[in-house]
Amino acid sequence: MYQERLKIDWIMVALYLVIVLFGWMNIYSACYDEAHASVLDFGQFYGKQLVWMGAAFLTAAIILLTEPRVFSNTAYAIYGGVLVLLVLVLFLAITVNGGKSWIPLGGFRFQPSEFAKFATALAVAKYLSAIDVDLRDLRTKLAVLAIMAVPAALVFLQHDTGTALVFLSFIFPLFREGLSGAVMVVGVVAIALFVLALLVNKYILLGGLLLLAVLYLFVWLNKRSSRDYWRAAGVLLVCAAFIFSVDFVFHHVLESHQRERIEVLLGQSDDLQGSGYNVHQSKIAIGSGGIVGKGFLRGTVTKANFVPEKHTDFIFCTVGEEWGFVGCVVLLVLYNLLLQRLVVMAERQRSPFSRIYGYCVASILFMHLFVNVGMVIGLVPVIGIPLPFFSYGGSSLLAFTILLFIFIRQDASKNQLL
Repeated sequence: MYQERLKIDWIMVALYLVIVLFGWMNIYSACYDEAHASVLDFGQFYGKQLVWMGAAFLTAAIILLTEPRVFSNTAYAIYGGVLVLLVLVLFLAITVNGGKSWIPLGGFRFQPSEFAKFATALAVAKYLSAIDVDLRDLRTKLAVLAIMAVPAALVFLQHDTGTALVFLSFIFPLFREGLSGAVMVVGVVAIALFVLALLVNKYILLGGLLLLAVLYLFVWLNKRSSRDYWRAAGVLLVCAAFIFSVDFVFHHVLESHQRERIEVLLGQSDDLQGSGYNVHQSKIAIGSGGIVGKGFLRGTVTKANFVPEKHTDFIFCTVGEEWGFVGCVVLLVLYNLLLQRLVVMAERQRSPFSRIYGYCVASILFMHLFVNVGMVIGLVPVIGIPLPFFSYGGSSLLAFTILLFIFIRQDASKNQLL
């Protein structure tokens, strides 16, 4: 066991600890109350987070002492257990900020959807690492899609759209395992068409697509056959159907607050007292920090409670106000090092299960980082997901810790796992 402990990637462990501790400092600062200044005041958010940090560190230690094959052998059982929890949430959960995702446990709350991420990562890695699985096969694609879609759908039913969208991140590991890049192109085009359909007259947009089809057939394509004409016509019909379905999805599928946030992002609405309030105030907080910030515990915008959720989803604005541009850059560099290290570690795995799981971990963390920071600075709609290891939240911290340390444990035994 001692020899195996030497193979643990301590650089990754150190990055994890630095981000967690820096996050706790900002939670303490964001929620600081002179009447409850003790860090051991467990009635305050920073006191509760300390308890969760202790639980997370203990869980990490247990994972590092666990036989690594346990995780691959029990992947489907863990996935199934989490699905059962997600179903129970629909009947037992309490509503918090419009989402019905929390099960009360005494003075704490438990959010199963956070644990669905590492459970799905295990299931995806287990399925794709099978010898007879080939992503070029339609049946394999549908099976992987089902593994990702079932927990995402259950989370969506909890009115937690942000967490449900995180399951899209499992697409990225599939490209490493042989999925055609055409899928990525289709996804990007679909997003672009959705946005353009909200901003541009649909008939003008369809005319532009028709023009592109004509240019493709008669300018860019040297040799044409009847199959090319039918293919172009089919693509145009699919695009037209998609474009004219956008209004229905936007007005009848999305919730009213989601529509308002998209309209604010696209500049179609400027409701600074309503749906645009959070982002507007977070920009003020970040901008007021300047280059080096106002200093620890000296934030004014966040201290005055102008920014809602300043210790959870919008904690990045606390970093910007108190630590300034320098602090934001340092935090983003730490995350960048973490993600780069994950990719390097994933590529050096000898076990397909470990490699695929490692890419799943990197993709989940990247999605959370991109969306969280993007919504705080107004680049993506506000959908409410935490900054990994950094935001307040016991379920989030514990789930991310399990997600990461399962891979660290796999990497520690990479030479024995084949």
